[in-house]
Amino acid sequence: METKQLSLSDWLIASDIDGTLNNKRRKLPERNRTAIHQFVYTYGGKFILASGRSIESMRKHFNRLGLNHGYAVFQNGAGIYDYRQEKVLWLNQLSETLTDIVVAAAKRFPMAQVQVVTVDETRMVRPDVGAWILAKTSKMKMTRYHTIDAVPKGDWCKVIFTGLPSVINRVERFVKEKNNGETSNLMRSSVCSFEVVNTGTNKGVAVLKVAEHLGIDPSKTAAIGDYFNDYEMLRSVAVPACCGQAPQGMKDIAKLVTCHCNRGAVADLIEYIIQREQKEADASRSG
Repeated sequence: METKQLSLSDWLIASDIDGTLNNKRRKLPERNRTAIHQFVYTYGGKFILASGRSIESMRKHFNRLGLNHGYAVFQNGAGIYDYRQEKVLWLNQLSETLTDIVVAAAKRFPMAQVQVVTVDETRMVRPDVGAWILAKTSKMKMTRYHTIDAVPKGDWCKVIFTGLPSVINRVERFVKEKNNGETSNLMRSSVCSFEVVNTGTNKGVAVLKVAEHLGIDPSKTAAIGDYFNDYEMLRSVAVPACCGQAPQGMKDIAKLVTCHCNRGAVADLIEYIIQREQKEADASRSG
């Protein structure tokens, strides 16, 4: 009897880019490329990128995957972009209250560099060389300001504080305290950086919005990341996975801990889902 081809058209997988999809040299392992192509074109699955990067900084990573749709989550869940239609589908900018907290933190900790990110511009306050390089990778217009008060307000998508770990630790504690204990929108993207998006906004919220748009049930969603800015995304999906080099706090909430990103972590997740769904399909036929 002919075996029916397994279909994963009801599945959505979301992946972080740096340290997850890409290796530590920011190159895409061929194993990941092959697995994604198989998931999308052999099994009919949906694969999206969910990154802290800007729209333009994500573009080359999106284009090289050759996906069958245009959706991507940018700025740690602050928005969803459609590269086929070239338009923002959804955006959640910082509230006035959260903007005031960020301004207060920037004034309280003058040793921290501040990047205010909009849809198409990075506005920098007190940038050192490292902060300038980080901003330049966004491939957006960059404008330097002497004080946080001089930065135009009202269209902030994300704010990034960078500096020595000891300084960023204090910034993180201050912002979390002022934000009345709400922390899902406040995240460490590295030991030297702390990021803020609007309250109630994170990669997980945005990924589930994409799933809803595609008609995919939350029980058929998976995500993979490598650091705490992916934490809420992993908590939001049915199959959370993290790379082998991820901190223990990420591993604690993951159903699957993959290999190191250098060896093709995304491929591990895709293979896991294919094998799991194949077993269920076989059990259903034999039952």
